[in-house]
Amino acid sequence: MNQKKIITLIPHYNDPEGLKRSIMSIDDDIEVDVLVIDDGSTIKPNINSIKQVYENGEIYLKELESNKGLSLALNEGIKFAQEKGYPFIGRLDCGDYCKKNRFSKQLEYLINNPDVKLLGTWASYIDENNKKLYDLKHPIEYEKIKKRMFLNSMFVHPSVVINTEIFSSIAMYNPKYTRAAQDYDLFFRIVKKYKTTNYPEVLIDYVIDSNSISTKRRKLQVKHRILIILDNFYFGFYPIYGLLRSIVLLFLSRNTSNNLKKLLKLNEH
Repeated sequence: MNQKKIITLIPHYNDPEGLKRSIMSIDDDIEVDVLVIDDGSTIKPNINSIKQVYENGEIYLKELESNKGLSLALNEGIKFAQEKGYPFIGRLDCGDYCKKNRFSKQLEYLINNPDVKLLGTWASYIDENNKKLYDLKHPIEYEKIKKRMFLNSMFVHPSVVINTEIFSSIAMYNPKYTRAAQDYDLFFRIVKKYKTTNYPEVLIDYVIDSNSISTKRRKLQVKHRILIILDNFYFGFYPIYGLLRSIVLLFLSRNTSNNLKKLLKLNEH
């Protein structure tokens, strides 16, 4: 097994400045290696210049010949982590920021609670001008997470750390959802088989970017969410409510749905 505990996967596509800011936000008391998966960018990142100033671990680069989409890019990262023997896989997206000792806290929790295989964190949502919008505090109780997965993902994707061993029994990201909702599908499958939770502290800043997948492909994301709910559907309150809720969201703008979340305090655990 790799003596280093964790490698963080950061997909990159034409955002070298955002990539550098995100990597440099990693500030931990432990070594945190980074794998950048360049998904067929036309604007390539200068990894060597980042390596010169990053002091928390090693930085690796895997370049895909063409744009494959997030699922396939992250699957390449998972394979890399398996081959190199990293027991834990972290996530971070270009443009998002880690709080001090984010990964140290998550690893300590996972090592002390080996039955937990997926650990997210709470997150601050900020706009492109670094103005804080609200904190998203997903549930920490596993039973709540299992039920509320039918409403939406109960994990902020770039906040998670996953135990690598689960990918021997759980398929990786589904290429069917490579353009949207790939995390929702994966997390749903993990939650059904393994114990999961969220670290009850804001450990990342999540930037709501007008150019992000969740903004530009919002309707596709909601359509995929409906398909994923149907894949996991049973007759019960949460599956029925979640399905109807997602259908309604198809007809609402992102701004309207975000305002409703804040108004109804759906972001609170």
